[in-house]
Amino acid sequence: MYIYGSSNVHSAQPISAPHKFGGVQQAQGSQSRGASGVDQLDISPEAEMLSQVHNLPDVRQDRVADIRAQIKNGTYDTDEKLDMALSRLLDEIG
Repeated sequence: MYIYGSSNVHSAQPISAPHKFGGVQQAQGSQSRGASGVDQLDISPEAEMLSQVHNLPDVRQDRVADIRAQIKNGTYDTDEKLDMALSRLLDEIG
């Protein structure tokens, strides 16, 4: 039955017969393509990343507080740290 809006209700529609399954022929065809009848599980990259989150170490709150204090005082950014960060970025890109 198709319903189009709240005022148009059509009569019941016929039900088609079930499709025929050519089990033997399809099973033989799939075996020739390399299927071994074994189930397969595909995990998305997002799900893989979420599963790895549980293996991360705990946050070191003392280290975070120390870095926040350095940033607030203006002593965190030094030339040595910037040079090291640039070098690591270039190594990763190149």
